[in-house]
Order: sequence, then structure tokens, then C-alpha cells
Amino acid sequence: MSGSSRPRPMVKPLSLLAALAAALATATVGRSGHELPVYPSYYPHEIAIETIPPEGAAPLLLENKIQAYLGPQPRFSDNVPVSIRAVESLGSFVIVLRNPAAPAPTDAASACAAVETIVGDIAGKQGFVFHPYPITPLHGDYLYYADLAEAAKARFLRAHARTSAAPANLRVKVGGALQHLIRPEWIAQGLEWDVAVEEVDAADLVASSMTSVNGWLGPPWMKAGWFHAERMLADAIEDGETRARANAMLGRLEASDYRDAVERINLQRDLVTTLTSSCRKLVVGYTIKRQYLSVEFSDGIENIGFDSIEGLNSPMFIRTVKLKNFPWNGWLMLGIDKAPNAAWNPIAGFNDSFGRLLWSAVGDPALVPAPYDSGWMLNRLSDVQSNSGR
Repeated sequence: MSGSSRPRPMVKPLSLLAALAAALATATVGRSGHELPVYPSYYPHEIAIETIPPEGAAPLLLENKIQAYLGPQPRFSDNVPVSIRAVESLGSFVIVLRNPAAPAPTDAASACAAVETIVGDIAGKQGFVFHPYPITPLHGDYLYYADLAEAAKARFLRAHARTSAAPANLRVKVGGALQHLIRPEWIAQGLEWDVAVEEVDAADLVASSMTSVNGWLGPPWMKAGWFHAERMLADAIEDGETRARANAMLGRLEASDYRDAVERINLQRDLVTTLTSSCRKLVVGYTIKRQYLSVEFSDGIENIGFDSIEGLNSPMFIRTVKLKNFPWNGWLMLGIDKAPNAAWNPIAGFNDSFGRLLWSAVGDPALVPAPYDSGWMLNRLSDVQSNSGR
């Protein structure tokens, strides 16, 4: 830790000594005027993580005092310069929830009317992507559900087109970040509400399932779309028989109780269809998260890998990022918006944003989440098949 009042852990990989030893061992191979054909390592030998509020991140990025900011969009006073780039990942799910404490409607049509009204009305609004299905194009397994997602979108748009007039007495509870999606006359002014519009942070949904024990980061399905749908929607199933059917399908998927990939995919599709059969809680869209980094030459970074859901706060970013100013090693300076508030140990801690970033730097699991897929990839080895014909 430095003398700054803000948390700023210094991470120094243990491989540094090995890298230096390798460099010394191979130094005699080099010829005058030529660099070594293989660098010992391009990992930074020091990584500083500093808590910085969004309003303070922009000047630090512009001055190359940090190479990346892993919080919300910094507040640039002018147009973002070409030396600053953004990467996009899944931000949050937008959910419409019927009040579970409200009196039960007399029929299914009345129960779903208010929710369907909200879904149809926000379909054309800006600031989010209308997508009334819990698995998004940013999920690595989206192609398994693309037809179901398009059918759901068409169904809600047809229902909205049939609606002659929106009810004037609808009461909607909504947070500040989503208020632009709701008509001002619908926003609930008191404690009583009919429908709520909420956000579920996608990265937090993944992080809540992560573990850091024995070189393993989480269950095999940690990034799968069906798993995220179950985490968000299972608690809203009202019918006991439907809940039992969903639990049975979930148990089979977690136990790998299927014959082949075809049966597995059909089981996943059936589970998501069951989870979305109720209008108590619906995923109606998602937001895009943009995180900024410096690509300035020569103090910026390059070779950036990031996760389609977790963005830059992922093992893939730390695994791939390279400093432009050094052939290898160097000082990587990162900013994050939230101070650490979890225990700093791999068993009971490292489960907040700051801790996850720190553990991505010091942990060394055998497998890491594939950045654009729902599966995993080997961390340091590659399963390369030999070509005996060569």
C-alpha cells in the first residue's frame, strides 16, 4: 500500500524473478543490433489499483496517470480524444416487476395488463436496448435462443399495437437512472405502487456466483444465459407445479443429466421458456456498459482482452493487457470507482468490484471464463493438436 489515503494495492507477480533469470540466461544468444525474438514476459511487474470517483478519472486518463478506468463513464469536458478508447460490454438487465404485495387480480389477463402496458410503452425509448428476453446477444450462448428472443419481441410489440389507450392511474416505482423510460404521470409519488422498473447489474450477477477456492472461479455455467435467467426470474414463479418443473430442469442441467448436446440445449430452452411464462417479473431489455482506457503512444496500453459481460474487470483483461512503453514489464495504473469493502482473502472475500480486480491479478486459476463465450478456456496452456503430416 502506498501513502495515499485511497486504497492502492501493489501487485507484483512472483514470475518476475523467473522472467529476469530467463532474460539473463538468454542474453548471450542476442546479437548486436537485434532484439530477442521471444520476450521473457510482457506482464506488468507492478499493478496499482486506485479508487477514483468518475469526475476525477477523465484528467487522469488524459494525463496517462492511469491507463484504464473500470468505473462508469468518466466526465470528459470535451469530445473524447482519439487517444482514449471505450470497450463495450453488457451493463444491466432492465426488469419490470409486478408488486407482489398488491391484491391478486381476478384473472390472468388483468394480472398481466399493467406489466404489458409498461413493456410496450418503453419499447421505443432511448437509453437502453429493448429486448424482452433474459438472454442477450452479448451472451456467448445467445444463438441457442435467438428465435425465442425474436418471437418474444414480436409478441410484445403486437400486444402494444392492440392497446387503444394507456391507463392513467398506473403507479410505477422507478429508480433515477431509468426514470426517462416512464411517463411522468405514471411515476409513483408515495409508497404504494403497481409495477416497478429495476436494474440488475450483469457483472454483479456473474460475480455473485464466483468462488476463489483451489484455483477454481465458479460453476461451469457461471456465464450461461439460462443460469442468469434462473437467478433473476425463478423467485417470481407463482404456480407450484411450474416451480417444481423449473427446479427439475435446473437440477438436470447442473447434474449433466442429458444424453448429448442436443438434449442439453433443448433442456436449457425449455427452462428459460418456463421461467418467462409468468408476467410477475419480466426482463424487458438491457443497457450497454462503456469503460475507457488510454491507447496513447507511448504511455497507453494495447493487446486488450475483455469480457462481454464483466467488461474490463475480468481475468481476461489482466491476462492480456500490455504496456506500450515497455517491451516487457512496467507499471500498470488502474482506476476503479468503488473502494474495497470485502474481506481480503480467497475464501470469504474478494467478492466486491475492487477485490475481484485484485484477485484477477494475483490469482492464477487453471481456467478462466472465455471472454465472448459462455464456457471456459485454459489459462496458461493450449491444447494444440500435432500435425503428423508436416
